[in-house]
Amino acid sequence: MIRKLHHNAYRCRDSEQTRGFYEDFLGLPLAGTLEIKETKSGRATNTLHTFYRLGDGSFLAFFEAPDRPFDFKPQHDFDLHIALEVSRTALEAMFAKGRAAGIETRGVSDHGFIDSIYFRDPNGYVIELCTPREGHDQAMDPASNGARQLLQRWTEGRSAVTAA
Repeated sequence: MIRKLHHNAYRCRDSEQTRGFYEDFLGLPLAGTLEIKETKSGRATNTLHTFYRLGDGSFLAFFEAPDRPFDFKPQHDFDLHIALEVSRTALEAMFAKGRAAGIETRGVSDHGFIDSIYFRDPNGYVIELCTPREGHDQAMDPASNGARQLLQRWTEGRSAVTAA
């Protein structure tokens, strides 16, 4: 049985720039680093793996692997983003902090069940900070929110379009 998320891992261009954003700006402490000189398959590498601790004990992790080509590009919200929950007070403070720091900052966006702001990290990833709104838990409860039925309707509609 899966208990919880331990970490999500992403590529980064520069571990120190990434640390500056995640630790200095967002406030996630650098919790660990691994220098990888050889992969488990025996391939030589020169990779640094860093971990930043979230309040629930999980981690965001990054690989700086200069010997492995990777296409860094600004991500669209629909393609890839990392959403982190914060309090309403923290959301407002981080919005002001992002603007003051000259970091790309967007929002506040009302999604009905959460309010969100968005930043872009040094690697081009979109970072969303969100705070739950009243009714959040009900909106995310599959026993009452119709999630499975909507997915089924979507899938059937997509199938009908591709069959035509």
